[in-house]
Amino acid sequence: MNLQQLRYVVATAEHRTMTDAARSLYIAQPALSRAIRDLERELGMTLFARSGRGVVVTAQGRRVVKLAREALDAVHEIEGLANHGGISEAELRIASTPSLEPGLAGRLLPAYAAEHPGVRVHIVRCDGRDGVVSAIRDQRADLGLTDLPVPTDLITHPLERQEIVLISPPGLDLPSPVPMGKLHGMRLALPARGSMRRRELDAMFGKYAVTPVVVLETDERNGWLNAVRAGQASLLWYRGMAEQAGRAGLVVRSLEPAVRRVIAVVHARRRLPLIAQDFLATAEKGTAA
Repeated sequence: MNLQQLRYVVATAEHRTMTDAARSLYIAQPALSRAIRDLERELGMTLFARSGRGVVVTAQGRRVVKLAREALDAVHEIEGLANHGGISEAELRIASTPSLEPGLAGRLLPAYAAEHPGVRVHIVRCDGRDGVVSAIRDQRADLGLTDLPVPTDLITHPLERQEIVLISPPGLDLPSPVPMGKLHGMRLALPARGSMRRRELDAMFGKYAVTPVVVLETDERNGWLNAVRAGQASLLWYRGMAEQAGRAGLVVRSLEPAVRRVIAVVHARRRLPLIAQDFLATAEKGTAA
């Protein structure tokens, strides 16, 4: 088995169809299918089984895929060390949602840069939690910073709990904190219907038997804030946005009972590059402090 065959196995397992895997590898689909069959004959085992229009990894195949990923990660790490010793600097890619990026840039990155000045950090900006998950799965990012929960194929390292607050235009006659019952009939800007975050908010509304008036449905964060600035609606979001909202002249209130979400660093179930392991250690050390 060579490195090219390892890449074929991992790509097929990740994409679950030969066509998509071949496209990601820039080879013809028949060539990939033939290479996988040859490898299965060489190993004397079946790695993938047909399932409808795609393929599924067999029990034996799962073990091979796991070892193949570890081998490829080790090769990438060695290449990274070689680059780090030469002209190029190492690069760490971190996917983040817009609301969590200020905390990432303001607290975690300075601490990491102080200990690892030779590493360049690239922030992969994602629209929301689903975007962070996709960036990790597609290997566009080594790590992700998002709120939980995330799918179980990712590993999570909880860092902190952030409060969800109500951000409103000035002039609304509301107590502080705001009882959940006050959300009934309130004009709100919400995430798009069907999104994971919208489902969570709808579940919260159902728990407290409140029905807000939905003024805006979008996953565009600027659209939410613009609606609040224009006096059209209020917004439920993390206290981390409070500073930005305050500068815009908006009012931030806690909810009663308080609602909090866990913020975590997430990554794929594979061996992390050393620079990603170092960032995770820095983040967890900062949390403990």
